[in-house]
Amino acid sequence: MDRDSGPRVRVPEQRTPSIPATADALRFTVLGPVRAWRGSELLSSGSPQQRALLTALLLREGRTATAGELIDAFWGEDPPSQALATIRTYASRLRKILGQDTLVSESGGYAIRTERSALDLTLAQDLAAEAEKARAAGDRCQARTLINKVLGLWDGEALASVPGPYADNQRTRLEEWRLQLTETRLDLDLEVGCHAEAVSELTALTAAHPLRERLRELLMVALYRSGRQAEALAVYADTRRLLAEELGVDPRPELAQLQQRILRADEELARPADEPAPAPAPLKPAQLPATVPDFTGRSAFVTELGSRLATAEGSVMAVSAVAGIGGVGKTTLAVHVAHQARRHFPDGQLYVDLQGAGARAAEPETVLGSFLRALGTADSAIPDTLDERAALYRSTLDGRRILILLDNAHDAAQIRPLLPGTPGCAALVTSRVRMVDLAGAHLVDLDVMSPEEALQLFTRIVGAERVGAEREAALDVVAACGFLPLAIRIAASRLAARRTWTVSVLAAKLADERRRLDELQAGDLAVKATFELGYGQLEPAQAHAFRLLGLADGPDISLAAAAALLDLDPHVAEDLLEALVDTSLVESAAPGRYRYHDLVRLYARACAERDEQPPVRRELALSRLLDFYLATAAGVYALERPGERVLDHFTPTEYPGLTFPAREAALDWLFTESSGLLACARQSAAIGMPQRAADLLMAVVDLGESGANSHQFATAAKAVSEAAKAAGVPRAEARARTMLSHVHSVSGRFAEAEAEAMRALDLGRLAQDAVSQGQAPNQRGIIALYENRHDDAEAHLTQALTAFRADGNKPGEAAALCNLSRVHLATGRTATAVRLAEEGVAIYDSDASGLALRLANGKYALGLALIGSGRTDPARHVLLEALQIFRESRQQLWHGMTLFRLSELHLTEQEGAQAAAHAEQSLVVLRGIGGDWRRANVLTVLGRALTVIGQTDRAQVCWGEALTVFEELGSPEAEAVRQLLDPAGVG
Repeated sequence: MDRDSGPRVRVPEQRTPSIPATADALRFTVLGPVRAWRGSELLSSGSPQQRALLTALLLREGRTATAGELIDAFWGEDPPSQALATIRTYASRLRKILGQDTLVSESGGYAIRTERSALDLTLAQDLAAEAEKARAAGDRCQARTLINKVLGLWDGEALASVPGPYADNQRTRLEEWRLQLTETRLDLDLEVGCHAEAVSELTALTAAHPLRERLRELLMVALYRSGRQAEALAVYADTRRLLAEELGVDPRPELAQLQQRILRADEELARPADEPAPAPAPLKPAQLPATVPDFTGRSAFVTELGSRLATAEGSVMAVSAVAGIGGVGKTTLAVHVAHQARRHFPDGQLYVDLQGAGARAAEPETVLGSFLRALGTADSAIPDTLDERAALYRSTLDGRRILILLDNAHDAAQIRPLLPGTPGCAALVTSRVRMVDLAGAHLVDLDVMSPEEALQLFTRIVGAERVGAEREAALDVVAACGFLPLAIRIAASRLAARRTWTVSVLAAKLADERRRLDELQAGDLAVKATFELGYGQLEPAQAHAFRLLGLADGPDISLAAAAALLDLDPHVAEDLLEALVDTSLVESAAPGRYRYHDLVRLYARACAERDEQPPVRRELALSRLLDFYLATAAGVYALERPGERVLDHFTPTEYPGLTFPAREAALDWLFTESSGLLACARQSAAIGMPQRAADLLMAVVDLGESGANSHQFATAAKAVSEAAKAAGVPRAEARARTMLSHVHSVSGRFAEAEAEAMRALDLGRLAQDAVSQGQAPNQRGIIALYENRHDDAEAHLTQALTAFRADGNKPGEAAALCNLSRVHLATGRTATAVRLAEEGVAIYDSDASGLALRLANGKYALGLALIGSGRTDPARHVLLEALQIFRESRQQLWHGMTLFRLSELHLTEQEGAQAAAHAEQSLVVLRGIGGDWRRANVLTVLGRALTVIGQTDRAQVCWGEALTVFEELGSPEAEAVRQLLDPAGVG
């Protein structure tokens, strides 16, 4: 047993890298089977004994091995009488294979002369030395990458099948080095925040090396940092018991001290320890938008805010809040000040537009997720709830000096969770409202520019020569703009772009509108006047595009979608959009993507209501956008689900969508456009297009299973179902409620899912809708299966099967067959379970490409049936195929559930380490999706796997957590978990 008491294997010092080998040069491997290549040709290395000689010489790294040393390596203390002759024979044969210049005889022995880089072991040593240097220099990510390269050189057991005592000793040495490298890599994993991902590997390693305390220590830290404190303590209890039983000793002091720190909930342990050498943060965000080159004036505010931010270097956490009306330059000032203050915040700067002036302000938990990712936190390590995310965010910022710019805040409640909690950091907030209820904040009210500053800004944009010649007219212009920076920038940009205009011409145009501007001096109405100024100078086609684009909900819009809404060729649409960007009325969010400032969007909609008459013109624009999204999404759906009849029942679209050359590009589009797609569904239903909105939801159903978009999908499905109900469109309501049922089921909310599915089925019958009459009972069958109502499940799924067959929907038929297979499996009918799943897979195979998502669903069901029938090898094969497809399809739910099923499979084979590793991976993947019920099922299986590998205390913790969930949900699985926790106490 390998308790950590022996000497550590030293990684050899790095040597000067050799000249790269030529294409026909020899190269050798010992970190696996001992092999030799010449170029790409694998050479025969002869018998095992001959490979033993090759091994002994290679591991000498060019040094000569005497005949006596080789005899000892082969036979130890009992060599045969012809040992020397045998050695010479093997050497002669190897020389013929390798060449006389490679295997040489000297000083009564032999040596192999070759480039250092020709042996995988020496390459591994050099890479490991580089990793040590990178870690010492504080570059953890580089060190981690290099060690992964070293471990990647192993190809199974080192010196595989090579006989002799020397090979045995070297094999043990190399395996120990491999373990030490793995421990170092895992230590680095924890240091860079990948603790949740590390738990799976550490669980398997502690099973394989149960007395290796360093691995147990790393596992405890990984569990603790993943929020699993009770499990971390249980690992210590398991370790202490095992050491006492096997060796009669206590855990080493380091492990006992770690237990005490976990018991105290040591906050320092929740983050990586500081390196002895200065080390940069894993990631240094630099998210500040570019400052404008012609920033003008505001010197007093710049000094005031800059001084305030600088105090964050001392003993306080600085918060400054800048308030003012739209267009007054809050963001421009804040960005400029933030750039000037960057030197005070060497660990980075975070930025977010909180969209506080819009209808849907950014949710703090969403912003925290984005910030945590920018700070280097892995997706799997980001908690689900707002409070947990805020706590992790504050912990991540602790000890770092970071500036957070929170732009366009709605109110103090929105930003409180986003504020840092420790000295060294600072927050700069902009908002239309004064943050009087933000404790400790330094409040700044930003007014319009002074006349001098306004004229200076106007001059910088237009040019000193033109303004100098007409100074009075220029003063008239900035006065007409109300000295608002945004209005001045719009007016000056228009003048700068028109070389034939004089300043007086612009002043005269503004004078014509003076009465209207004078009427709009208070609050937001002044902002509207500034937009009116820029809007009034647009060309007719630009103004038309500005009005219509503002109608669409969603955070931004792609060029292709905008072209559809405008009913224009994409090239023409791009010219118009870029012209609007030049006027500052539209922003370019990214190449080919456009967005409105929230206040500008409101103004654009007001213009559309006023100028786009009759109203049907606005409705047609949004109808074209819906058509574009629906047609494109239907194409993606068809790629994922070939032969699916659902598309045939969609409302025909008049505007075409995009087509994609490959499945990957289609999925990229779907997930990139997710917010716009779901916003379009909500908006379209609300303005009288519920049927196509419901169809769009069905076409983007993958978003409901992806994890990242499940909440948005549920919100959209609820909005569409309610709008369809209000409009009296039962077919649309049935389809929307079917989707709502589906996303509730995905999230583990089975009672809500059942209620929606029942309502959907009733509506489907009323509307004679083939889609919901098939999908709703199929959904009810799945829910009943999860709730162990097997008779109900079989009845619902049989009903679904009949409906799918009546509709000629072969993929739907296959889905119902696969779900029926699971019912048969749950009720002990394994033979028919396998047959039904095979029938479903055969249907998918006949209509689908090998990567179709539905085929993966069929293989998933078949894998379960094969496990139930005891055919674990074919079950493993089909589940791994399904896993690959789910991963490539970005289906987080099914990816995680397939890992769970593989864990169950390994458990049936009593492969506890593999079962525990897959269960841990499942927990990581299912974070944020699947609901508590699925998590509790995974925890139950994880506990059983941990019992197999002797980690019984940790198993009890997993079962205890699972039982709590099952009892809260009223799930029947609770009884089985109680028996696992106390088999003797359950009658």
